[in-house]
Amino acid sequence: MDRLDHLEHLDRHLVDELAQVARETIREELRQQTRKQRRKAALYAASGTLALYAGAALALALGLALSLGLPDWAAALITAVVLGVAAYVLRGAARPSASRPKAERGGELAAGRDRVVGGTAPGTPPGGTGPAGYPPAPPVAPGVGTGTAGTPAQAGAEPEEQRHRGR
Repeated sequence: MDRLDHLEHLDRHLVDELAQVARETIREELRQQTRKQRRKAALYAASGTLALYAGAALALALGLALSLGLPDWAAALITAVVLGVAAYVLRGAARPSASRPKAERGGELAAGRDRVVGGTAPGTPPGGTGPAGYPPAPPVAPGVGTGTAGTPAQAGAEPEEQRHRGR
């Protein structure tokens, strides 16, 4: 028994050492990844800052070029309008298409086709009238499969005309 107790102590010691080595390895890997991410973030920040200064220099050059033929205030105003339009276009390009208003999608909302209680209607195939994924229903001849007054016929029930003729 004494020998087995000694082996059990060695097993526990070995497991503790392995767990400690694994923890240290994971911590070191996380430190390295954090350093790399910080460096990458710093480079992106520096790139953004330089792009901002480049944009400011470009706006200044545009304003100075316009001021050769216009009063200074008009050149500054035109430069501001050009920058505002560029910002608006870039904002529109950055938006995902799903977040755009639904009225822009061919006027479907105006026609009322997408209005369904509790959500939106399933998509329809182009040029089709049924929901996507379902084949169109074949046309049914009048009076076939229906009882009188357009109500569905019950199984085993005779249409009213046959009841009158047979009696």
